[in-house]
Amino acid sequence: MGQRAVPIALIALLVILHGQLWFGRGSLSSVASLRAQLSEQNQRNSQAQLANNQLAAEVRDLKEGLEMVEEKARMELGMVKTNEIYVQIAR
Repeated sequence: MGQRAVPIALIALLVILHGQLWFGRGSLSSVASLRAQLSEQNQRNSQAQLANNQLAAEVRDLKEGLEMVEEKARMELGMVKTNEIYVQIAR
């Protein structure tokens, strides 16, 4: 009986490992599903990154636009901010 136990144990181990391959947590179908989810998430991340880049560009344009408006108002209209002292040097 001792000689038969080793092959039986090895076959049982092989059956268990094979079962894990097909039905367990790391099964082929589970891995395929996770890869599909990863691909979808990567696509969503790319779209979100594009949207973030576009919003950052819009914010930059707005800031630069406001700075240009403020500079023009200072030069042409003599705009002065609150708590600011305007000094003009004549040449």
